[in-house]
Amino acid sequence: MQYIGFHVSASGGLDQSVIRAHNLNMSAFAFFTKNQIRWNAKSLSATVIKNFREKCTTLSYKNHQIIPHGSYLINLGHPNALLLEKSRIALIDEIKRCYQLGLMYLNVHPGNHLNQITEDKCLENISESINIACMQTNKVIIIIENTAGQGSSVGYNFNHLSKIINNITDKSRIGVCLDTCHLFASGYDLSSNRSCNNLLDNFDKKIGIKYLKVIHLNDAKCNFNSKVDRHHSLGLGKIGITLFKWVMNNPYFLNLPIIVESIDSTLWQKELLWLRSLVVK
Repeated sequence: MQYIGFHVSASGGLDQSVIRAHNLNMSAFAFFTKNQIRWNAKSLSATVIKNFREKCTTLSYKNHQIIPHGSYLINLGHPNALLLEKSRIALIDEIKRCYQLGLMYLNVHPGNHLNQITEDKCLENISESINIACMQTNKVIIIIENTAGQGSSVGYNFNHLSKIINNITDKSRIGVCLDTCHLFASGYDLSSNRSCNNLLDNFDKKIGIKYLKVIHLNDAKCNFNSKVDRHHSLGLGKIGITLFKWVMNNPYFLNLPIIVESIDSTLWQKELLWLRSLVVK
């Protein structure tokens, strides 16, 4: 089965994200468990947890179909010791929230060196941050998302992701999300079936296909290899149609959650129908 959907709002309560996903006929969805631009949040109450879990059960969403996204403030590679610790505390809190909600994944951006430390040191900080978080939490798999390489972000190539994973002690707690807009913007060729197949082979050789847990299927406003992170509505950006057909017809992706983060929610239903129409029967 293909698990596909969008990043939905949790406004009005976390259980409302489940309802919104269901109302648009999504078989997967992403959401924030807390305000993504604030460090602190109220602890999840027993009622909030109960309502969310019950709604997932009632509407037939299992935990592998739901991809919570971590706060944008978290920088697991931060060069400043105090802010690095703050990011680690925030990550641990988010993992615990996911665990309380019965979820198995937490999607996070790796981090930024802010031109104050080397990329390698930043990558080491990220691995150490994840190791610390894993020691203080249970079960939830931390999903590292590749980046576009904008600014001082790391994680924009497979070598970076490989270095992070190689230094993780408990590798059962780590996975990767591939964002197609970010791949395109960071210089990975997505223009043909052959180039897409080569990309997946390259990922397997450098990282290991077993670590690929989530796809962010996004079009790009940015130019190829621009290192600029700008999503677009599907089919309206610079990537072209081939990638989307390839993803929707690749047997490997049948069991992976595919999350679309396009910019115009009024087009979501149309985009979902379009993606499903690409599947060759």
